[in-house]
Amino acid sequence: MSRSVTPTSDTVSPRSQRFRDSVHNIPTPGTEVHQPKRYEPLVLNIYIVGTIALLMICLGIALEIALRLSGRNNGFPVAEKNVFAFASTQTLTSFFPSLLVIPLAYFWAVADWMLRWYQPYVTLSEGNAPAARSILLDYIALNRLYTLYYSLKHRHWLINVSTLTALSAIFMQPLAGSLFQVRQVSYTAAATATSTRSIGLSPTISQLTAFLASAGYADAAVYTNLQDPPFVHGAWSAAPFTAPAGSILNGTLAVNTTAVQTHVNCIKPTSFTTTNFTSSSVVLSATFSPSSASTCAPSYQDQNFQPVFFWYYRLSDNGDALGTAVFCQPSIAIFVVATTMDLNDGSMGDCIIVEPFEYTNNVTGNPLDGEAFNGVVFDASNNSYITARALAINSGIPGAIYRFASQQPDGPQSVFDDPYGFLNATNNTTISAELTSNIQRLFIDTLSAHLLSVLFICIGITCLIIHILHKRSRRNLWLTSPPGSIAAIVSLTSRSGFGELLLPYDDVTRMN
Repeated sequence: MSRSVTPTSDTVSPRSQRFRDSVHNIPTPGTEVHQPKRYEPLVLNIYIVGTIALLMICLGIALEIALRLSGRNNGFPVAEKNVFAFASTQTLTSFFPSLLVIPLAYFWAVADWMLRWYQPYVTLSEGNAPAARSILLDYIALNRLYTLYYSLKHRHWLINVSTLTALSAIFMQPLAGSLFQVRQVSYTAAATATSTRSIGLSPTISQLTAFLASAGYADAAVYTNLQDPPFVHGAWSAAPFTAPAGSILNGTLAVNTTAVQTHVNCIKPTSFTTTNFTSSSVVLSATFSPSSASTCAPSYQDQNFQPVFFWYYRLSDNGDALGTAVFCQPSIAIFVVATTMDLNDGSMGDCIIVEPFEYTNNVTGNPLDGEAFNGVVFDASNNSYITARALAINSGIPGAIYRFASQQPDGPQSVFDDPYGFLNATNNTTISAELTSNIQRLFIDTLSAHLLSVLFICIGITCLIIHILHKRSRRNLWLTSPPGSIAAIVSLTSRSGFGELLLPYDDVTRMN
């Protein structure tokens, strides 16, 4: 039969006043019995710890390199459309980076837990350790803040630094979650364009259809304030090209192409007089500087390329006869230029000359020899349709210039009063607005990247040093099983007789 004894009973003392060990009865491993293999947790294996530490150091360096590339390349490309319909872009850029650093933070948390688990045994293996620093010490049951306090108190520096490192690893997740961001930025990327035409003389030039269309466009542009047609910008006309497939619509495409620069070379007379003979008879006289207009047309020059003279006459509000004139000698030059095309409406931007056009074709060579059509006067034709087109052009261009003068804020009178009025009308240019495309680019946040990179490198180096030193400190510790189970603890103290001094209900004070 068993007899129960309460802890307060003074009748019988169940605690032995002394104990007898039987350590001498333990068989010598490797001699009398087979020596068991030493237990070493996988997470404390120095090669695994070294690999993870080296990986974190490399990640820290790679993150700084990626940050530099992000700033230099104006971010990284991303898909135009989110390939994951179930998740937003913000979720993807915050969740997956956090998911990638979770294994690293978890590894160092487990490694720190293992170091705290081993510390009492390491202290015992060093000898002459008080109970408070060895068998009574349980870092596992303490939270990390208490662990920091007691590790400082007991001068367990490796445990203290390891716990600090494990705590700092917690910050890797929020920093990784704020590392990437997608922004709308202006970005210029290398692309290809297809040139669909080259500079040359049209085989149907004699039909005057192109001149008629141009004259009509000029008249409509003045009347309805139309912008320049595609591939025309001010005095420049470029060889048409097409944008690459899939280009962003709200952007511009910069290319090098060939373009014709047209100079109208219009000048005003040095003097102009208006003489009224009768109410219906007026004589207009204009004098030009010989240096500007030495001859109206060489005798050998085709009238298609001869200079043109525009006369303008009107009666003022007071009934006075007003007149003026403009003399134009158009010329062309061909260059290789750098220009842009607005992908919204196909309009062409400013042209910057790259180099002269060195090749010979039917514009720079025979039959045109680099001369410019005046676009107003043409050779006579027996074709009634061509003659009608020539007449329409001949009246359309001067009419467009006069209509432009009539649309000025002060009416045509201000143009007649201005000595340069009609000269400015023939040299009219517009300033185009360049629209730069905004596309989505993936950026690395500078502050988060620097902090996370420092954290990676510091944790990697610190933990590697800690585990190298801890491996040396436990070199005299030979455990054959994980020390956490009750059976393992009982087997370690089974021959020491130490258990005879303890009772199951002893508290920390009594055990101490």
